[in-house]
Amino acid sequence: MNIIDLHCDVLEKLTRLENVNFRNDARLSASLEKLKAGNVKVQVFAIFVHSNLPDNEKFLAAARQIEAFHTKILAEPEMVHITEWEQLNQLEDGQIGAILSLEGCDCIGEDLLKLEHILNAGVKLVGLTWNHENGVAYGASEDPSKGLKPFGRKVVQLLNDRNIIIDVSHLNEQGFFELLPLAKKLVASHSNARAICNHPRNLTDIQIKELVKHGGRMHVVFYPPFIESGKESTTIEYLVKHVEHIASLVGVQHIGFGSDFDGMGLSIEKLANAGEYENFIKALLKRFTYEEVSIMANRGFQKYALKIN
Repeated sequence: MNIIDLHCDVLEKLTRLENVNFRNDARLSASLEKLKAGNVKVQVFAIFVHSNLPDNEKFLAAARQIEAFHTKILAEPEMVHITEWEQLNQLEDGQIGAILSLEGCDCIGEDLLKLEHILNAGVKLVGLTWNHENGVAYGASEDPSKGLKPFGRKVVQLLNDRNIIIDVSHLNEQGFFELLPLAKKLVASHSNARAICNHPRNLTDIQIKELVKHGGRMHVVFYPPFIESGKESTTIEYLVKHVEHIASLVGVQHIGFGSDFDGMGLSIEKLANAGEYENFIKALLKRFTYEEVSIMANRGFQKYALKIN
C-alpha cells in the first residue's frame, strides 16, 4: 500500500550533518532507501529553522535547506519534485514525489517578499509558527489566548492568493480559531488527539471537528510524547488509538499521516523509521478495512489535493 507522508525533517539534517547521503545514510530515518522500503510514494520535506538562531541568519538557513532539497534530494533519479498537485496522479512505478513545506514563518521575519521567495521555490504547505511566537502568530507553547498578529493576516492572504495549504500544527488555540474562517486550504500535518494524549501540540475534539468543518485534514504524528502522555517510547497500538478516536469524530476520509521522521530523538517501537511503515499499516488493518486504510494512507490526501487546485 502506497503512503503519503506530510511531514519529515530530513532537510534540517542534510544541512547540519557532515557528509550526509540522502540515498542510504544510516543517520536518516527517511532516507531514499527507507522511503522505498516503506512504500512511501509521496514525502513532504519541511524547511525548519531553529528558533534559537539569530534573526539575521534564519532566512539564509531556510535557503540552505531549499538548496539541499534541490541538490541532494532531487539529485536522486527516483525523486520527482511535485510543483502541481496533478503530478500525484502521474508518478510512475519506482518514482517518489517530493514536496516542500515551510514549518513556521520565523525565517521571514515581517517581510512578505521573503515569503514570496520561499513559495517560488515550490513550497506547497506553510505552517505559520513552530512552538514559539514569531512575527505572524503564537506557537503551541505560548499563551493559548493570543491570536494572529496583523502581519499574520497579511501572510494568510498571500498564502490564499497563492493557493497554499496552511498548516495548523504548532499553532496555539486562539490563532487556530482565528485562522479557520480566513484560510482557503487547511491541514494539521503532524498532530494527534488531545483527548488521548493531553499535550498542547495535539488538537482538542472541538479543534479536530472545526478543522474538518472548514475543509481541513488531520494527519497523525509518530512522536511518542504526543501519543502517550509522559512517555519517551510507545507502541503502534497506542498510535492506532488516536486514529480510532479521530475517525470517530470526523471519519477516515479526513485522516492521514505526518510521521515527523528525522525531527524526533524518540521513536515508536517497530516504527522507528520510514522503512517500518508496513508495521503501522498492519496494525491499522486490524481495526479498519483495507479500503479505509488505503484512504488514510494516500487516497484521502490525493483527492483533497486535486480538489484544491
